Amino acid sequence: MPDIKFIKAETTPAEAAGGSAPAPGGASLRWDIIELLFFAYRDFVGDADHVLEQFGFGRAHHRVVHFVTRYPGLTVADLLDVLRITKQSLGRVLKQLLDEGYIVQKAGDNDRRQRLLFATAKGEALVTQLAGLQTVRITRALEGLSPAAADSVRRFLLGMIDHDDPDKVLEVILKGSPARDSR
Repeated sequence: MPDIKFIKAETTPAEAAGGSAPAPGGASLRWDIIELLFFAYRDFVGDADHVLEQFGFGRAHHRVVHFVTRYPGLTVADLLDVLRITKQSLGRVLKQLLDEGYIVQKAGDNDRRQRLLFATAKGEALVTQLAGLQTVRITRALEGLSPAAADSVRRFLLGMIDHDDPDKVLEVILKGSPARDSR
């Protein structure tokens, strides 16, 4: 394994090698935020990963059961838009969640070909457990911040999302009116 040369956060790798590499638009690269996002994501999903492993599930299972729980009646097509994964990948994960009783599938009222997804009590319990772990981490991170500062964090995260091609679920989130209460 090669040695990793650590450099201070204000120095870009190109600068450390004697060159210069500004970010697009001429701004300095934000290594500090980039790396913090990597580590924050690792630990945020890691809390849930440990629970999911006990069920033989991974992150894709978590995302599927999360959105199906939060947005009951979500179609398979809309779920594909939300997750931006292949139909084959979703099919494998969805089959396992259906077979193990975390999700049920019903035909649409107007179009019987439409497949609507709903979480079972078992699925809702899993999502609540995982969201509880993640809420503890979020609450700890927001401790000591004013409501205005916490709102800045929320606005920052919203700003990181690509709004050019929003899916139906993201549109609901951006409007600020979740389909279900925030339990």
